Amino acid sequence: MMNKVYLSAPALICSAGNDADEFWKRIVSGNRDGIKETETCTGKKFYAARIEESFLPEKASRFNMKIMRIEDAALEQLRGSVKKAMERYGTERTGVCVGSCDNGSEFSVAAHRVFFKDGKFPEDYSLEMQGADYVATYVKEKFGAEGPCLAFSTACSSSAGAAVKAAQLIKSGICDAVICGGVDIASDTVLLGFDSLEAVSSERTNPFSKNRSGITLGDGAAFFVMSRDNIFEDGMGIYLAGYGESADAYHMTSPDPSGEGAFISMKAALENAGLEEKDIGYVNLHGTGTKFNDSMEGKAVDKVFNGRKVLCSSTKSITGHTLGAAGSLELAACYMTLKNNSGKKNCILPCQVWDGERDEDIPELNFVTAGKEYVFDDEIKFCMSNSFAFGGSNVTLIIGRE
Repeated sequence: MMNKVYLSAPALICSAGNDADEFWKRIVSGNRDGIKETETCTGKKFYAARIEESFLPEKASRFNMKIMRIEDAALEQLRGSVKKAMERYGTERTGVCVGSCDNGSEFSVAAHRVFFKDGKFPEDYSLEMQGADYVATYVKEKFGAEGPCLAFSTACSSSAGAAVKAAQLIKSGICDAVICGGVDIASDTVLLGFDSLEAVSSERTNPFSKNRSGITLGDGAAFFVMSRDNIFEDGMGIYLAGYGESADAYHMTSPDPSGEGAFISMKAALENAGLEEKDIGYVNLHGTGTKFNDSMEGKAVDKVFNGRKVLCSSTKSITGHTLGAAGSLELAACYMTLKNNSGKKNCILPCQVWDGERDEDIPELNFVTAGKEYVFDDEIKFCMSNSFAFGGSNVTLIIGRE
């Protein structure tokens, strides 16, 4: 079985950047100007990391919803990599794996308002746009991919799970390339839903602090082309080295407080990659800023790394929590970490933005400070990314560079 599946440069958009280079500048500098106060349809206000309308296409290619315009904005950046893969392998050997959660709730709510008023839905409304599969089907139609097309909706681990399946499709010989990633939106429906769980912070999120009070939600999309060969023009040789999954099923919305599910997924990823914990140079934490998530993840990281103070951060403190897109967006953060520190021992890493007040109930972690150079004995070769979702759906990804 093949050990490596290679990644194209990421195509992305979020409140922290309209492309990978702008995104990188913000996540290492700690610039979170994209997190702003927003008012929902009920009049209730939250901080949210929404993408400004001016940065999006005026109209999506199909179903003119914001989530589709976000997806389009990212996918257009991926066109060159998709073309290269299809020219090499053919459309029938190219698959699609996409993760998402929302799928047009705002458009649906607006359409139902019209229905209850006029007795019929607007002409531009279709149930198809609410299908869990649609964000994946759209990618297939946009690029003409004829391989398997799979959608993932496992809450906050959706696009991380999509990356795992993309790798499995290639390693099993079903596909030679897979377009994979995720897209999601901090719609009013989502904001108010999380607020009903008392999970949304009244301030900008403050992960791992003793003063943390919840999530800041955000819009985002990030996509890659995954390939069995290193065919991409940047020549970085960055690949998905390993992955691990677990399903602790502790509770519908709360993680196992012991962190056992998170521990299992991280250990499984290391085993799958054939690595030891000492090989990992940086960990992108799930780090949502809720009491329960940060507590259990801190315990799990400390246990996996045997107390070693591996450098880590939650980039959600800058991007907001982009839900179904978070796994792919944070994989992009790891990709850019390897790319921008190639051949260097003095490294700049994605940072943690928080108030610096440690929670004594969480094992001490080694959070990255904005703009600081970190000295390594050798260049960083491997990064880990965690995604932990409702229902105990846990995914850990490890990427490496040749």
